[in-house]
Formats: sequence, C-alpha cells, structure tokens
Amino acid sequence: MTKLRFQITMSLDGYVAGPNQSVKNPLGEGGERLHDWAWATRTFRASHGMEGGETGPDDDIAAETLQNIGATIMGRHMFGGGDGPWGDDPWRGWWGDNPPFHTPVFVLTHHRREPLVMEGGTTFHFVGGIHEALEQAKTAAGGKDVRLGGGADVAQQYLKAGLIDEMEIHAVPLLRGDGARLFENTGGGQAGFECVRVVSSPAASHVTYRKR
Repeated sequence: MTKLRFQITMSLDGYVAGPNQSVKNPLGEGGERLHDWAWATRTFRASHGMEGGETGPDDDIAAETLQNIGATIMGRHMFGGGDGPWGDDPWRGWWGDNPPFHTPVFVLTHHRREPLVMEGGTTFHFVGGIHEALEQAKTAAGGKDVRLGGGADVAQQYLKAGLIDEMEIHAVPLLRGDGARLFENTGGGQAGFECVRVVSSPAASHVTYRKR
C-alpha cells in the first residue's frame, strides 16, 4: 500500500529553515547549516553527482530515505523561483538539467504551468492543492511510496489534514532561535503519531514516527 512519507531536518528548538527565506537564501539565512549531517554522507553526495562522503548511521538513514519512492510532493518555495506568476522565462529548479529525484515531482503552487520534463526521469508537475497533489502522486508512484518534502507550510497542511502515514525528523544539535517552525498551524496533527525508532550519531538524531 502506498504511504505518504515525510522527512525533514529540524533544529533542537524546532526550526526547519532560517529567517528571511528568499530566492537568494532558499533555506533562510543560515538555514543550510541544518543539513550539514546530510551533505556529509556518501549517499547524498552520490545523488548529486559528487564523489566521496562519509558512511555510518547518517549515511544509512540517507539511503533509506530514497528507497521505494515513486513520486515526490514539495512546496513552491522548495522548488524555488520566488512567488507570483512564473513569467516568460520560468524557473527550472535549483538542481540543473538532471535533478536528484528521478521520479515525478508535484509542486504545490497557486500559479499552474505546463509540466517541466527534465533529464533522469524527473518531471515537475504544478498543481493547486494538497489533495490533488497527493492523488496524482499516488497514481504516478505505481504502488511505491510518495515522499513529502518541504517546506514547513506544506508539511503543516498535510499534518493538519491527517494525510501523512510516516514521519522522520532529523533533529540536529543546533539552536536557531528564529526562522520557520515545523509544528505550528497543524491543529495538533502530530499528536496522532507514535515513535517507532531512534537512530543517533554525533551529527543528528533520526526519529521515525508512524500514524497510530
């Protein structure tokens, strides 16, 4: 059965992005530090066409996040390009001609556009709502799972609607103090999950929750 799996990195005080997110700073000011644990792994580097990287618990978790994924959902800010209409020369994403997804990707946006076909099996589809995106993603996944990416607003909408089946929080020992918090405007949806696993390293604690 296809599951909606949500994975995100969060600071110890609950932030998933820094303040003042923009085209120049898509993760907010200083937000890239949240992801140091992932960028150091062999799996992440290989998925972005780079060599080297560390093995161990963090790399094992990074590899798991890619397993059995048939489609991805993300918000407009994660795809990038700013707000408002796309214009005559629309944004094509942060990842170059061969994005690391290699599956259909459904981007939530108020401004629809034609699908964007990229190399490596990634096609970006631009859809208007969380239910529409999930329905299309499940169909495209062909029996595999659907991965839910960021940002915080998209995750909050899916949590509030009770649509997430599995959630993995990569908690890093970093105190941000400001930015985008994950567990706001959720209607308490996170209370419907139970912890089923914790894997820790000096860089992060990876906590897996499943819907009760």
